[in-house]
Amino acid sequence: MVSRRTTAVTALGGALLLSLPAWLPGRVVALRTRVFARVNGDEGIPLPSAVFGADRFQEVYGHPAAGGRSKGAALSDLFWYWLAPGADVHQEHLEAGPRYDEVAQRTLAILSGPSAELYAAAARATRRILETADTGRIRSVRLRDLMMPVWAEFFYELVFREPCPAEARRLIVANATDVVDALKCTRPRHMWRRNRLTRYLLRRLAAGEVPHELPGSLTRRQQAFYLQGTFFNTAVVQMSEAMAHLLLALAQHPDVQRKVADAPDDDRYLSYVMNEMFRLFPLFGVAHRITTAEIALDGLPTIPAGSVLTFSYSDYHATGHTDPERFEPERWATLSAKNAHHIPFGVATNRPCPAWRLAPVVMRAATREVLARYVLDSPVGHTRSIPHRAPCLLLPRERPVSRATRLALRTALAVRDRAEDVGRSLLQLVLGTWMVLDARRTRPATTYFARYDTEGRPLGAGHAAPGTGSGREHGATACPYPDRRA
Repeated sequence: MVSRRTTAVTALGGALLLSLPAWLPGRVVALRTRVFARVNGDEGIPLPSAVFGADRFQEVYGHPAAGGRSKGAALSDLFWYWLAPGADVHQEHLEAGPRYDEVAQRTLAILSGPSAELYAAAARATRRILETADTGRIRSVRLRDLMMPVWAEFFYELVFREPCPAEARRLIVANATDVVDALKCTRPRHMWRRNRLTRYLLRRLAAGEVPHELPGSLTRRQQAFYLQGTFFNTAVVQMSEAMAHLLLALAQHPDVQRKVADAPDDDRYLSYVMNEMFRLFPLFGVAHRITTAEIALDGLPTIPAGSVLTFSYSDYHATGHTDPERFEPERWATLSAKNAHHIPFGVATNRPCPAWRLAPVVMRAATREVLARYVLDSPVGHTRSIPHRAPCLLLPRERPVSRATRLALRTALAVRDRAEDVGRSLLQLVLGTWMVLDARRTRPATTYFARYDTEGRPLGAGHAAPGTGSGREHGATACPYPDRRA
């Protein structure tokens, strides 16, 4: 009897253990969502919603009063925490005014250039990185990790107008990796890694080695934070994430991949593929804005000044489409991105991404370089936040592999990913909760605005509010909104 009972318990325990990948990650994600919501409180008016429907989403998002970026929202403390250093001068977090105008103008100048030159620069950077890592054999890679050195080199060359040395690439990749891993809650943030890049940029600035006019309203240290936050945090991270999503989608849809690879000059079809990728996997999960005045729109409740609006890109992109969960590039043959529920780079009337022209051009170049060399294959899950960094097989295009070998490699990759998902989801729960609580404790945005106005000028004596945090985050933070659902 004891033996049978022991056997049954052992079998039940084994079955439970084996079933963990099927049910535990989803439960942990749901728990994370509840924990984050509880910690953050009920701040925020969600859009789209039953009250503010998808048909009015862009109307509200584009309203002139929906323009506050950081001041007045508790959520900003999270934003300022994750993308340290330099939240107070990060372009995406500056309030409207002369300082923002100057910073935005300088960013556009650095990102500008003839499309052909930008395309060629991205193609060269991709070839260099692929050639350096190429072994001529089948490889299992994480697509985000594969692409991050590409964009480190690309944006370095835009900023410094010279080839990227290995030292600088290592510093940029370490900085960007630390930012995005903390953002995904798969690693705690390590400020010493980010501070090494800050020191490097300060040295280059002191030596007069940045060949661009930088915002004159910023101190030298703030200029270093500006370069780090705009180009070597946000730009490198977002482009690496975008390429990971695009290449993973191609890896999981072989017919689409074959069509792109067989017609490398077909910009139209590749644009369809990129539109569909951005629709399903927008780089922004939720963006928040603070209303600077009352918003009164016909047929909608009046939104008071000082309200926090939370715009969900994923929810908005899922509306207005047939079979919205299906990856179907051909839908864009009859859809206009202008008229569809589709805002991969934000809305034109509310600070769209400054790289909205550049990104599609350079992504086409990088994609074609990868597909010219490899066939991509991956059976892993594909979510908006890709915390697994997009595991994928790279199969040398000139050395076809047998069907049996490919099946075995796919199976091993899928099993590993499901097993990792269990530990990763638990780690995200622990680290995510801890970092959210730490951001709420230090309150970097709240502390900053208790001491400085929106142009960075110190407030007069007596303006610092009590209980607004330690202030140790001043000049050392920033962040895009974490996807609380993935």
